[in-house]
Amino acid sequence: MLDATPLTEGWILRHEQGPLAAVVPGCVHTDLLAAGLIPDPFLGRAEDEVAWVGRREWTYEIELPGGGAAGGHDQTDLVFDGLDTAAEIRLDGRLLGSVRNMHRSYRFDITGMSGLLSVRFASAYAEAEAVRERLGDRPGAYPQPFQFIRKMACSFGWDWGPTLVTAGIWRPVRLERWSTARIARVRPLVTVDGTTGRVELLVDVERAAVEAGLRLEARVGGVTAAAEVEGTSGVVRLEVPGVELWWPRGYGEQPLYEVELTLHGEGDALDVWRRRVGFRTVELDRGADEHGTGFTLVVNGERLFARGVNWIPDDVFPSRVTRERYRERLRQAAGAGVDLVRIWGGGIYESEDFYDVCDESGLLVWQDFPFACAAYPEEQPLRGEVEAEARENVVRLMPHPSLVLWNGNNENLWGFRDWGWEERLAGESWGEGYYLGLLPRVVAELDPTRPYTAGSPWSGSWDRHPNDPAHGTHHSWEVWNRRDYAEYRASVPRFVAEFGWQAPPAYATLRRALPGEELASDSPGMLHHQKAEDGNGKLERGLARHFVVPEGDFDRWHYLTQVNQARAIAAGIEHWRSHWPVCAGTVVWQLNDCWPVTSWAAVDGDGREKPLYHELRRLYADRLLTLHVRGEGLVLAVVNQAGDRWVPGGLRLRRMSVEGAVVAEVAVEVSAAARTVAEVRVPQEVEPVGAKEFLVADGRDGQGPLRAVHFPLPDREVPYPRPEFDVEVGPGAVTVTARTLLRDLLLQADRLGPAARADTGLVTLLPGERVTIGVRGLEAVPDVADVRRALYCVEPAR
Repeated sequence: MLDATPLTEGWILRHEQGPLAAVVPGCVHTDLLAAGLIPDPFLGRAEDEVAWVGRREWTYEIELPGGGAAGGHDQTDLVFDGLDTAAEIRLDGRLLGSVRNMHRSYRFDITGMSGLLSVRFASAYAEAEAVRERLGDRPGAYPQPFQFIRKMACSFGWDWGPTLVTAGIWRPVRLERWSTARIARVRPLVTVDGTTGRVELLVDVERAAVEAGLRLEARVGGVTAAAEVEGTSGVVRLEVPGVELWWPRGYGEQPLYEVELTLHGEGDALDVWRRRVGFRTVELDRGADEHGTGFTLVVNGERLFARGVNWIPDDVFPSRVTRERYRERLRQAAGAGVDLVRIWGGGIYESEDFYDVCDESGLLVWQDFPFACAAYPEEQPLRGEVEAEARENVVRLMPHPSLVLWNGNNENLWGFRDWGWEERLAGESWGEGYYLGLLPRVVAELDPTRPYTAGSPWSGSWDRHPNDPAHGTHHSWEVWNRRDYAEYRASVPRFVAEFGWQAPPAYATLRRALPGEELASDSPGMLHHQKAEDGNGKLERGLARHFVVPEGDFDRWHYLTQVNQARAIAAGIEHWRSHWPVCAGTVVWQLNDCWPVTSWAAVDGDGREKPLYHELRRLYADRLLTLHVRGEGLVLAVVNQAGDRWVPGGLRLRRMSVEGAVVAEVAVEVSAAARTVAEVRVPQEVEPVGAKEFLVADGRDGQGPLRAVHFPLPDREVPYPRPEFDVEVGPGAVTVTARTLLRDLLLQADRLGPAARADTGLVTLLPGERVTIGVRGLEAVPDVADVRRALYCVEPAR
């Protein structure tokens, strides 16, 4: 049987001051940080102090005394699951190979060899700049040369990320000793017909003994099958009766079936391959209709409104992201009602741990190929690397039922048309051949069970603008960059794959990241941890459209920018969900951050949930009440994504004054069939008039009360009363009782202690109403005065 020995202990990193103990998997930055040789680049402005690291060469070494000896086996291989990025590998001075792709694995035959194993990494800058010099420059959204090297693009910085250009053995490395033959690749095609599951395993083997007879045996769901190996390949087919379907979360269960494939020689088993699979169908309906061209995911015949978030690498040093951290972050996604996670193209193909958690929790995965925001050359040496990485990762990820869509790139087709690239390129290659040629061919050949789309955004044809909202996927960035978030309501895209609004991270995150700094919106550390072009200007202009911007009051600025982020995303999602099935999905930019930064994330770089996170729980719930201006009046939309009819219990509309009086009230009867939206016109007598009135819609579903609130004018024009409320504090809970209208009440629990978390975000209370907020992570019951200082709500303009 193949014997695998991890190589995790005994590595050193060569440094000009001498050797350092190295952690593998890891990277140069984390080793230098552990040795105290560089400051933490996440704190203050220390990022700038470590910029030199990405410009150096680095060498990792380990002694293999007899490490290459076969030990009774025919062959010994040295296997790297990931090297970041351009490296030479030598053993006992002999060159084993040169590599230049972070997204691939590598295998070297070292049978009979031993001695010093060294992995020398060139600077990613030097490699990328050399390729650029050879192939000619290409335009991109950022000046760094990330499109000239097959490496995580956001290592070179982004409008939410630091510039920390890494190098290192970033994924596991091991010795594999084997005899006769080993399983080199398994390509599983998993399909289902009714209740019969089918698994076709297309197997490649590597032989050490050419003439040996080989046999494959597979088992899944109590069914076994066998096949002979002919030459270096074989196919095993299994039919599994009575399978249970795998469903996205919220639509059903996620049963997984273990597939075990064993390679046999003339004696004992030689090698084994195990994976879990799920039986489900997936289609992408891109049919034309009276509204344009659709983009609707269909799983097991069920048409979905995708409730999505964009995912970036969870750490700028991705080797630090553990299985437990993946599980926590994806648990947060599921807890917010998310059912689709888009892995964005400026990052990586994630580890098996990521997709395993998605399989178990029913989170659909949209996987970008790693191309983002730049023109990518199609000549060698890049073209061969692109095809090799695509082939490897398509096959690697095929077992996962959560993976439902391959996407060619992020914003490059749009960039070619709109960002001045077409004129600058003047006929040079820029990536179109990848997105419309190479990648769809690879997916069609290797993974025909899943749909492919050429890019995001993409309208499906050059006959239309790539970002045409009426066709395919759309990225909505005019809002945030130039317009108010009310503009989200001006159109109904078929599928909104990116949209977002910024806010700073949690207070405790800022305090950790900017130790000793007197916080202000424009203090040095805050500006350094704001990477978007004119980010603070856009924050302030967006805030000023709705609120009086507080001068010299950082705490209120911090609170209001977080409220504004949640309000912006709510404006988009509520509008677009109310237009299902014309609009078939929203994918918020973004779920997570890779360091502490002001950004579009719902969960900040320290893992703390912003108010937006809690708002997503409301917005992405199966059932949603939402109020909209339609024509000359107001409409109440009853959004029901659950699998049964919804008749909101006790549905009533109240026209209220800001002082708390009920001006008018009506009861409303409406029902929404499963997976539909119903609308009812708001009677004129309860439509609010002027700045002193608002409308409240209250109803219920099986989980509890639901509420929608509509103010006809922006907050800066509303004469809110001075907020008055009572506070009760007990173990693990804070109860607030309103004596006046409390608009967007928020407990910033981390102000009570950095480990504290609240289970409730923004909530609007009418006079006499109360809310109990669960709080975890506090060692003792806090004082009422401290809790009051951590409570915020919208206040009258000063």
